[in-house]
Amino acid sequence: MSGHEAVGRRAFVVGAGAALLAGGAVSGAEAAVADGPLPDFHPALKDALTFPLAWGRSPIRDFGAWRRAARAKVEEHLLVPRPDGTPYDPEIADGPRGDGYDRASVTLSLTPYERVRCVLLTPHGTGPFPAVLLLHDHGARFDIGKEKLVRPWYDDTRLASAQAWADKYFSGRFVGDELARRGYVVLCADALGWADRGPLAYDQQQALASNFYNLGSSLAGLMAREDARSAAFLAGLDRVDARRVAAVGFSMGAYRAWQTAALSDHVAAAVSVGWMTGLKEMMVPGNNTLRGQSSYYMLHPGLARHLDFPDVASIAAPRPMLFLGGGLDPLFPADGVRVAYDKLRAVWRSRRAEERLRLRTWPDLGHVFTAPMQDEVFDWLDTVLLDPVR
Repeated sequence: MSGHEAVGRRAFVVGAGAALLAGGAVSGAEAAVADGPLPDFHPALKDALTFPLAWGRSPIRDFGAWRRAARAKVEEHLLVPRPDGTPYDPEIADGPRGDGYDRASVTLSLTPYERVRCVLLTPHGTGPFPAVLLLHDHGARFDIGKEKLVRPWYDDTRLASAQAWADKYFSGRFVGDELARRGYVVLCADALGWADRGPLAYDQQQALASNFYNLGSSLAGLMAREDARSAAFLAGLDRVDARRVAAVGFSMGAYRAWQTAALSDHVAAAVSVGWMTGLKEMMVPGNNTLRGQSSYYMLHPGLARHLDFPDVASIAAPRPMLFLGGGLDPLFPADGVRVAYDKLRAVWRSRRAEERLRLRTWPDLGHVFTAPMQDEVFDWLDTVLLDPVR
């Protein structure tokens, strides 16, 4: 292709995109992909997203009725049936005692499809205790899942990988062990593809997700259902005070935390570190989401026609929620975080509960969950779980 032809083609494509924005039609032969994997007409698609079911935009004015309608809409797009009737049938194997807490492996059925091995930490002392459902990140690292957050006592190879992960993102700490030492029961499971349920290769994620879709199901929907079931299992343990269960996660785990709070009334509070944005602001050239692959774990097809990410998180209002992020986080542009925080703030304010929502940016940090951030989370949990709000 000559330089003249290349310039002409680009000018034609831009013109086609402009025609779409002006309300014109473009034939299949004229369509093109621009800005990497984005279609040339992506601005028109973004403009069409008005999130009509969002609180304040929806015609539903009663907040309780809105919550039920919004949750039902999310659940409809999960594509995975509710597994509530499936017995957990837990099998518990005790591990070595930790520093102030007991360790155990728990194998249970979160869905009818397979058994999942989790780790369970229980503080020494007399319960029932407050509890944390701890949700691991993605990070394109599949040999470890739950081990990213709870120090593995059962596999030296995984321990080496887990310690390197903790050193990179968590100031060398295992967040689950820290919580258990502070008096929290901790439950952490692998999502499909990680550790005992993998390891998946990075470039297999799209195939895995498309196979779920071909089977009338959803990878992201499965993860959402499993996380909600994990919260219910944790709240039902005799050692746990069911009124004081929190969901906590970093990165993809942060997404899982606010999503679980939206879908489960067993979660009294949630902490999301490093995952909140407006959808439109995230869908820009260069953003990691545009690569596909890992985004399939957080993609519910068609849901964006109804609700934005902060709209889904707002289903949990007015329960206490803490959102932390790094001002230098390359995954979440500042304008996207700002849009999301403004939406969240407006919802909690409408419930006269703005004091139960904490939105915090650490300006000099990137995509990490450092020891000072962890200490803020621990202190916040100690405060809000003394008086949980439903």
